[in-house]
Amino acid sequence: MLQLWPKGRAFVIVKAAGLACHVGRKISSFKRPLSTSERVPRICIVGSGPAGFYTAQHLLKHHKLARVDIYEKLPVPFGLVRFGVAPDHPEVKNVINTFTQTAQSDRCSYYGNVTVGKDVTVEELQQAYHAVVLSYGAEDNRILGIPGENLSGVYSARAFVGWYNGLPENRDLKPDLSSKTVLVLGQGNVALDVARILLTPLDLLRKTDITEGSLAAIASSKVKRVWLVGRRGPLQVAFTIKELREMVNLPGARPILDPADFAGLRDAIKDVPRPRKRLTELMIKTALEKPGEKEAKIWASATREWGLKFLRSPLEILPTADGKRARGIRMAVTRLEGSGESATAVPTGEVEELECGLILSSIGYRSLPLGSSVPFDRKHGIIPNHLGRVQGVPGLYCSGWVKRGPTGVIITTMNDSFDTAQSVLEDLQAGMLNVSNTKEGFESVRSILQSRGVHPVSFSDWEKIDAAEVARGQLAGKPREKIVDPQEMLQLIGH
Repeated sequence: MLQLWPKGRAFVIVKAAGLACHVGRKISSFKRPLSTSERVPRICIVGSGPAGFYTAQHLLKHHKLARVDIYEKLPVPFGLVRFGVAPDHPEVKNVINTFTQTAQSDRCSYYGNVTVGKDVTVEELQQAYHAVVLSYGAEDNRILGIPGENLSGVYSARAFVGWYNGLPENRDLKPDLSSKTVLVLGQGNVALDVARILLTPLDLLRKTDITEGSLAAIASSKVKRVWLVGRRGPLQVAFTIKELREMVNLPGARPILDPADFAGLRDAIKDVPRPRKRLTELMIKTALEKPGEKEAKIWASATREWGLKFLRSPLEILPTADGKRARGIRMAVTRLEGSGESATAVPTGEVEELECGLILSSIGYRSLPLGSSVPFDRKHGIIPNHLGRVQGVPGLYCSGWVKRGPTGVIITTMNDSFDTAQSVLEDLQAGMLNVSNTKEGFESVRSILQSRGVHPVSFSDWEKIDAAEVARGQLAGKPREKIVDPQEMLQLIGH
């Protein structure tokens, strides 16, 4: 799940000025008028998710002549805000309003339906722009690397989230929801998201922007129980208290927490940071204490349940007799060495099997390299950089998950992107980006795309798609009905 608040106090956030920066790093603004068009920096950003839009926002705010073009492979913008945030968390999507203001600036242009690396190369963008910022996120997921991972009934949580959120590449996923038990490998916010969507009453889901196809599938779901499995213990879970509280209070579902997992933890959390302490206290309360009136009422009438399994590491997905589908999972029972965040799970030698017909792997996202001309650290899944400057390639920058790895929340990405934009501004001020050398920006790219039969989608085109989705949603009593087929999107705008 993407959310708006930071986990710590590593950043200063100045709301009134509409900017955030690392403590001690000066914001450079370019407000004096420059006389000639040759002095206009042309900057392009690859990716229209939070990292791309926040980078653009900072550049436009602090350089009064800079022109920014944002390229996106899909016809529609906003990345994980549209395709990652859970349907029942509309408040998190409010950042789209800010991004829309940025896109509507007369110095910003959006070009969707353009795949950088295929339709136009990074080298061609570098020829057309003074600076190129790569903000294309993490398009893949980490693999389990165990036998049976490719069986039918085993999916990445990323694909499952994409399915119910209308990501075009996942629209034909068709997960089999006929099993009573689902197992989610991972104990982060995305894991809780998928568990919550599977267990949420239909009358609540119908009021969200969940896709029509996934809503129909969930309506006929036989799922009654969802287990969330982690290699380590309660003190190492990655989800946050907001998401846990939503699960505890989920109508029609009761939690299954083993009291033995939480014995003695009250003493262990006396000196841990406050967010971790409050989170663990809620788990302890749910597991050990008599439920309050509100919880008791929910749990007494519950027909579904969810639970946390700790100290379990997947060894093998077990196949059905015909070898085609998943029927369960074999896990190693683990124990912890060390304590706190740095504790590691080691096998005890004991093994446990669990029957389940649907297994969702929620162990993290992964960025992919964009091409041979862009350095890439495959081990860490990032573009090597210093403060967003790509190592060894002047004029090339990166922001967001491809810069730092797939961690943090939306505000983390905001600060990270402002930081990269600040590096661009500093390099402009220092003369490291030669703006006296005129660059044509999209005018150069347009002819390349035309020669390759690529038809870009403008932001006004997106607004037509947006209006159609909202109109369809109103007919169904929901915020919008997402169009999941890119060809339908393009037909709608006359492409």
